[in-house]
Amino acid sequence: MRVVSDTSTLCYLILIEEPRLLPELFTNIVIPPAVRDELAHLDAPMKVRDWIANPPVWLSVGDTPAGREAGELQRLDPGEREAILLAEQMGADLLLLDDWKARELARSRGLPITGLIGVLDKAIQKSLVDPAIVVERLRATSFRISDRLLATLIR
Repeated sequence: MRVVSDTSTLCYLILIEEPRLLPELFTNIVIPPAVRDELAHLDAPMKVRDWIANPPVWLSVGDTPAGREAGELQRLDPGEREAILLAEQMGADLLLLDDWKARELARSRGLPITGLIGVLDKAIQKSLVDPAIVVERLRATSFRISDRLLATLIR
């Protein structure tokens, strides 16, 4: 399964110490250059910057097509915009996005999507992680999610 990831999903998996889930769930993880740059930015948490400075072998950076950023794509952050373009270019099986506007735009373009919670849910179903530990770690981050949805994830 070829998967393109935006910054958010990858960043939070790093922060909760579970980026290993991506290669365990999917075979090919690709990020666009803007996502790599966002993960390495000085505003990113040190743990994330350290991780992207020495990325694992299962992560690759793909080139995004130039000159196709018209319309609604321009309203998105660079990482989201490039992730959508890269997913389209590659014919990705899945696009990892958490931002609501980016998700809606990706859906309207026919791209299959999920986000951090979808990845964690899949990992929990395959018994790759302890739900209570993952939820506890996620609550310690700035990821915005309702307590009700987190409780559902644990169940």
